[in-house]
Amino acid sequence: MLARMLRLRLLNAVAPAYFFTATAVTFILHFGFFLPTIFPSSGSESPLKGSTVLHTAVFLFMMLNALGNYIMTIRYPAESANDPMVIPVCSPDCSDRIDAHYLLNGRHFCKLCKKVILKRDHHCFFTGNCIGNRNMRYFIMFCIYTSCTCLYSLVLGVAFLTVEYDISFENPLTFLTLLPLSTGYFFIGGVSGLQLFLVIMLYVWLGIGLVCAGFCCQQVLLVARGQTWCQLQRGTLVQSRSPWRSNLRDVFGTRWGLGLVWPVRTVETSAEAHANPKAHTE
Repeated sequence: MLARMLRLRLLNAVAPAYFFTATAVTFILHFGFFLPTIFPSSGSESPLKGSTVLHTAVFLFMMLNALGNYIMTIRYPAESANDPMVIPVCSPDCSDRIDAHYLLNGRHFCKLCKKVILKRDHHCFFTGNCIGNRNMRYFIMFCIYTSCTCLYSLVLGVAFLTVEYDISFENPLTFLTLLPLSTGYFFIGGVSGLQLFLVIMLYVWLGIGLVCAGFCCQQVLLVARGQTWCQLQRGTLVQSRSPWRSNLRDVFGTRWGLGLVWPVRTVETSAEAHANPKAHTE
C-alpha cells in the first residue's frame, strides 16, 4: 500500500508537468509549423489572410479557455472550510480506495491532498487536486476545451503532413498504419526525427481528445443525476431527489452561457452549504 501511495504521489507531480509540456509543444507546432505551411503568406509585407486570422482566433480561443478553466479548477479547490486539517476517523462504510476515506454527509478525506473534500468526485492528477462541488464546472469545461483543442490540432496536423510531405489520408488505413510505418522508416533513415515526432503528436492529440470527450460526457451524466464518481465506487446508485435541471444549475450556475465562452466564476458557493453538510448527504 505504501508503494502504491508513493506512485500516486509521483503521478500527482508528473501529470501537471506533462500537461504543460504538451500545451507548449502544441502551441509551438501550431504557430511555428502548421499555420505558416498550410496558409503561406505571399510576402513579408503582405497582410495576413482571413483564413490565417480565423484559424489563429479559433485555436487561441480554445486553448485559452482550456488553460483558464484549468487555473480555475486549481484556484477554487473543493475542500470543506469547516473541517479541521487533521486526519479524521473513517466511517464504517469506508471502502478505503487507497486515495480517500469516505466520512459522512458527502465528505471524503483525500490522502493525496490531505484535506476534507466536500462532495468529492475524484482526484485529478493533471490539476493536482480533488474535483468536488466548487470546481466541477471548471473541470468539465477544461475537459471540453482540451478535447476540442486536441482534435483541432489533429486536423491541422493531418493537413500539415498532406501539404508538406504529400501524404494522402483518403484511405482510412493511412492513419492507422502511419505510426508503425513512420517508426520503421525512421530507423532506416527514411523519415526525419521531426516527421516521426509530428506523427506521434497526432496520436497523442487523438488519444487525449477522445479521453477528455468521454470523461466529459460521464461527468455531465453524473452531475445531471446528482451523483459523484465516489458514490458509484461505493455502489450508491440512487438518483438525487432534485430534477436534473436543478442539478446542472447547481454546478454550472444561472449564467452558464457566459461560462461556456470564457472561464469566469458563474457559481457562488453559499455559506449555508458549508455550514450544513446535510445538504450534501448521499
